Amino acid sequence: MSSNQFNKLLTTILILQTITKSCYSSYNKPKKFQIPEATVEQLQTAFQENKLTSKDLVDYYLTKINNLNPILRAVIEVNPVAAEEAQKADNRREITRKGGNRTGYPQGGWLDGIPILIKDNIGTKDKLNTSGGSYALVGSILSKESGVVKRLRKAGVIIIGKASLSEWAHFRSFSIPSGWNARCGQGLNPYNLSADPCGSSSGSAIAVAANMVAVSLGTETDGSILCPSSANSVVGIKPTVGLTSRSGVIPISPRQDTVGPICRTVADAVHVLDAIVGFDPNDSEATRNASKYIPTGGYIQFLNVDGLRLKRLGIIRHPFFNFNHGSHQDTAFIQHFQTLRHRGAVLIDDLEIPNLDLIQSSSEELTMLLAEFKLSLNSYLKELDASPVRSLADVIEFNNKFSKEEKTKEYGQEAFILAEATNGIGDKEKKALLKLEEWSRNGFEKIMKANELDAVITPGSVFSTVLAIGGYPGITVPAGYDNKDVPFGICFGGLRGTEPKLIEIAYAFEHATNVRKPPAFPLNGYLLSSSSVKHDDDQEL
Repeated sequence: MSSNQFNKLLTTILILQTITKSCYSSYNKPKKFQIPEATVEQLQTAFQENKLTSKDLVDYYLTKINNLNPILRAVIEVNPVAAEEAQKADNRREITRKGGNRTGYPQGGWLDGIPILIKDNIGTKDKLNTSGGSYALVGSILSKESGVVKRLRKAGVIIIGKASLSEWAHFRSFSIPSGWNARCGQGLNPYNLSADPCGSSSGSAIAVAANMVAVSLGTETDGSILCPSSANSVVGIKPTVGLTSRSGVIPISPRQDTVGPICRTVADAVHVLDAIVGFDPNDSEATRNASKYIPTGGYIQFLNVDGLRLKRLGIIRHPFFNFNHGSHQDTAFIQHFQTLRHRGAVLIDDLEIPNLDLIQSSSEELTMLLAEFKLSLNSYLKELDASPVRSLADVIEFNNKFSKEEKTKEYGQEAFILAEATNGIGDKEKKALLKLEEWSRNGFEKIMKANELDAVITPGSVFSTVLAIGGYPGITVPAGYDNKDVPFGICFGGLRGTEPKLIEIAYAFEHATNVRKPPAFPLNGYLLSSSSVKHDDDQEL
């Protein structure tokens, strides 16, 4: 062998040794915890295994918010003491590890030490504003914290900030774009910046979808949880009205308002739901009536991967499933119906709801909402310890005075003006309410009972008004993406108090399909899909 050949052979051997050593080291190196797309249960496991702290997690999300929020506009403000609250959670965890006494502390449930983003119409009595996205309520002070936030604090949750929303929960004007409010600007869909993020809980859905927070809370009067959840490829639970307290929430209608979770998975949403349901003396009538629906042991027991077996599901084909033949939606739902059957569900197809056209086109719902909004908002504003405005009339005047900031000339405030013109619940409103109750009783409830259905299936949030006027629950789960990568969801709706069945159905469907994917495209030099590409601000812990 020549000297030259020997040197080449030696070089080759050294290179192979280096590669082998590198591969062996990489294989044996403990994998660091990946925060993007992590579930609540995975985060809690990482806490317990000392792979992650709540302080690390909060710092990570605050960095995400700082980087993405200038474009996505999902967060109105961050909690200035979030890091301190995270450190307290870590301290509690350390006390538990050492066998200390946790008396007086949150008792270490699934949400202990988990950051949450709260929609900006849900009251927090802290350093954060509760403004509904409007400058009119900046600086207002609540007399008491909202009922759901009280429960979250007892569960040990860290409130990381307030989520953006369609201003005044999309009830100021009929022409304001979904996701816009004066304080934060226009919220954007992280999957396609030109797509509708939907609302009014737009920021809650955007932030969760883009991994800016672990879990979030939204509200719904008609579609405000279901629609943004569908449009941003996340899970939204619209609870039975009264299952969660509305005290301390900027109101629209006590008859239709509900508070619910928006999360990346059904399990995460159920953990949040378990934390916020229950009786509240400050919303006594509704929460007392609905408390009978809360199962002993909570909702987590219904996270059943076999939950579709023998479930009777009704398909409302017309007018909801009229997609173009061969479109992404058409193809996806054909496949989903097959999956449901394969997993043991019984599908009852081509059902029709009596009076559906009337429900979707009549003015009865709006008639009631306008009158209820004025009464409810005036009561809410008067109960505040401090506020720049004390009535709906004051808000209208504020918007006229600060029309540049509130874009009153561009977007108007016709819903406010129509509501201000109402005079309580009179004959007109009573007649409208009787019609709504009749349509629910002889429509949705009738077909559910006649066909012995566990739930109905509809795409996206198109069924929201039917669910809204009767106070019925619904869950939306990611179902696919169109030809422009805009997400769409599938909604399972049921009768009042049927959350256990809906959770079983939604959880089993989610696990059978695994549709959700994080948004992934260049965004101002940042790739949203942190799970596939690591960037300077991405943390592995």
